[in-house]
Amino acid sequence: MFSSKTNGQSAQVTRMSEAQVKSVPSIISIDLKVQGNLSSNGEIQVDGNVEGDINCKALIVGTKGSVSGEVIAQTVRIHGAIKGQVKAKSVFLASTAQMSGDIEHESLAIEPGAFMEGHCKRTVTEPPKVAKPEPVAVKSALQPNGREAEAMPRAAAS
Repeated sequence: MFSSKTNGQSAQVTRMSEAQVKSVPSIISIDLKVQGNLSSNGEIQVDGNVEGDINCKALIVGTKGSVSGEVIAQTVRIHGAIKGQVKAKSVFLASTAQMSGDIEHESLAIEPGAFMEGHCKRTVTEPPKVAKPEPVAVKSALQPNGREAEAMPRAAAS
């Protein structure tokens, strides 16, 4: 009834469940202060205070959260404060956001009421290169004396 199969089937199930389950976000709670860099392959939610750089797939800064440092992520949602440079594919500043620093983005949305001090630079993923047409060589008809032939013959004087 309660048999255990140890022929590798349980290890395979564990690997499948890890790959299939979406990772749980890492949460910096409101009463936590972190001094140092954070790095994650998943999502980080900051409701507390982070003094350091953050590199992750997705970052959410809550209304009471603050980050002092460089942020590199695929998506960034700011409801709280960031002081530093943000590099992300998609950036969203909510009406409660306090952003001080430059933003490099592909997509940027700013709600009315958000505070933004810094430069915004749109980065574009390069579109596929289209082959340029080759220039057409134009040959001119030269007369034996080296001057170009006229396009229209002159009318003979009568």
